[in-house]
Amino acid sequence: MKTYKIIIIAIFSAFALTQCTPKMTEEISKTEEISSVETESIENTATTWRSMAPAAGPARKIQLGEYSTFKLENGLEVIVVENNKLPRASYSLTLKNNPIIEGKQAGFVDIAGDILARGTTTKSKADIDAEVDFIGASLSSYSGGIFASSLTKHKDALLTIASDILYNPTFEEEEFEKLKTQYISGIQTEKTDPNSMAGNVANVLNYTKGHPYGEIQTEESINNIKLESCKKYYTDFFKPNNAYLIIVGDVSLEEAKADAKKYFGSWKRGDVPTNDYGVPSAPNESKVSFVNKEGAVQSIINITYPIDLKPGSEDAIAASLMNSILGGGIFSGRLMQNLREDKAYTYGARSRLNSDPLVGEFNAFASVRNEVTDSSVTEFIYEMERMITEEVDEEDLQLAKNSNAGAFARSLESPQTLARYALNIVKYNLPADYYETYLEKLEKVSVSDITMMAKKYIRPNNANIVVVGNKDEVAEKLKRFDADGEIDYYDAYGKKVENQAIIPTDIDAQGVLNKYIKAISLNNNLADIKSLHQVYTLSMMGQTINIDLFIKERAKLAMKMMMNGNIVNEQIFDGQKAMMSGMGQPAKVVEEGPLFDQMKNQTQIIEQVYYVENGYSTELKGIEEIDGDQVYKVGVVSPRGEKSTEFYEVETGYLRRTVKTDSESGITTMTSLSDYQEYGGFMFPMKIVTEGASPAPIEMIGKSVNINPDLSDDLFIIK
Repeated sequence: MKTYKIIIIAIFSAFALTQCTPKMTEEISKTEEISSVETESIENTATTWRSMAPAAGPARKIQLGEYSTFKLENGLEVIVVENNKLPRASYSLTLKNNPIIEGKQAGFVDIAGDILARGTTTKSKADIDAEVDFIGASLSSYSGGIFASSLTKHKDALLTIASDILYNPTFEEEEFEKLKTQYISGIQTEKTDPNSMAGNVANVLNYTKGHPYGEIQTEESINNIKLESCKKYYTDFFKPNNAYLIIVGDVSLEEAKADAKKYFGSWKRGDVPTNDYGVPSAPNESKVSFVNKEGAVQSIINITYPIDLKPGSEDAIAASLMNSILGGGIFSGRLMQNLREDKAYTYGARSRLNSDPLVGEFNAFASVRNEVTDSSVTEFIYEMERMITEEVDEEDLQLAKNSNAGAFARSLESPQTLARYALNIVKYNLPADYYETYLEKLEKVSVSDITMMAKKYIRPNNANIVVVGNKDEVAEKLKRFDADGEIDYYDAYGKKVENQAIIPTDIDAQGVLNKYIKAISLNNNLADIKSLHQVYTLSMMGQTINIDLFIKERAKLAMKMMMNGNIVNEQIFDGQKAMMSGMGQPAKVVEEGPLFDQMKNQTQIIEQVYYVENGYSTELKGIEEIDGDQVYKVGVVSPRGEKSTEFYEVETGYLRRTVKTDSESGITTMTSLSDYQEYGGFMFPMKIVTEGASPAPIEMIGKSVNINPDLSDDLFIIK
């Protein structure tokens, strides 16, 4: 049944109507007008001297400020950055150990960290939250430690709570289950986000699943997590000899020593497990890996591979400058100038060169239109090769130096930055003056150094080219970038997908639709359905919404969404006109257009029956898999040229999923249908989950279906 579509339209419209108001438009216009006037004024008053950049002076040594270190008898290393500008203090307890391999329970380390602050032997989570709020503090725990901050006068109360969390966590089963539910909810949201999908696949390919950086949290892995695994992580790694305590703020060294000993001195040291795993390396040749996102109008491109670049290493500063010129944070980066300014393929194209104590990463990335996906990959590779073969201009190098120096100078405004720098010096065994002489080292980087860094770290022919997009429109064009001409396909979690789009020979698109119609009608006559009343509930933004949908004589439709007794959306189709109202917006009445067509189509209850009659075209594009089940993939094109994709289970014939991209907003929505139940001799999906129309998935649960009720014509009057 496709009557759910009109509900999805209502939900989508409700969100869309809140995105831009007349006031917002007016403010934007005013801003643009002011900017125009200011620009004209500046241009009119410009003088010759302003066009001449002053010569750069010699780089000076930076005075970072003082920090102190000491160690407790139990092995806890303490770093103190005193700053008296504000009467605040923060305490960051950070573990030293490298990440661990979590296997089939990927995610248990994160949950182990989160659960620490959710109850101790003397306090519940509510008690902890109340005490923290009472002193206006902030406190959180995570897999790598604990962070706490408050006014200095409340530091003893804060440290009492923090140390209680550290020493006496209870790992309550109830809180554990809540966290698992929250993690799964987040994963459900991310699995339709193309950037998350690209990141998952890139991590799997760059690091492999035998490395902690290559492990991906999935619904299955979260469900596999045992509370005992979380407890063991805490027991194994939360040891003082495996931790740093960073104290920043209005606290003297003497006070810091006293506080560290008082609150953390009784923490018992112990042996800490070591982790051993291989060091990933870049692929021997370039490989294209594709994640299909049905209906996508843009492609996410990631050109990526692992690198051996340690924090504070000899190459770190020069390599960072090289990446700035290629596609770092500066707008003048070559990737930005090429793909955005010259080709207009994208709003932004950038690159990252990340250092890491285990294994670093290079990633060049952009979001581009479908039709220029292959051309964009060409330009990425061209600019990467140019970094290797052509020396950069002195002007470009100086611009990158200025940008990096400015970013470094701004970072020094925060005492937290000084603490991080101090931690890096201790943690990575850097020279004591590493950051004080940063500008001097930056200024010494030469053009030849940039070329040397490019040759060492830029590998256009040894990269994982990961693309997330519309397979039918994009994938085939990318084969030329793959060394062996074959594309590998992956799902949203980095799992390889086999048998992409096998075209069956014993059935066509119409045959698939006929099988679906037969399955949901249970061999009954669909013409026997004269009227219909369906009731759904859904949760959105923490509120429960009740939905009533009425259809009469396959010619009229009425739908109301009610929340707390108020109508949040109402839609009516009387056979001649379509009306939508709600969200504080005036009623919109149309006699033609997409809204009119969609509401008219929904009066037909089973839209597929009338595809041919209404001028729709369909194409069977193959057999794929959804969660392990084989499905027919059918492309559908409306008379207006709007495209959608429908997936029907091979075994049952039921409609399993639809994917459609809104022609106006470009937003792609995916709707999954399940839990088919029989009402009046016909099968209806009672669970409908839509992703993409809102920040989080929307789940609708069917409550009842009434076949052929006596419906008054008053329901369908447009006032």
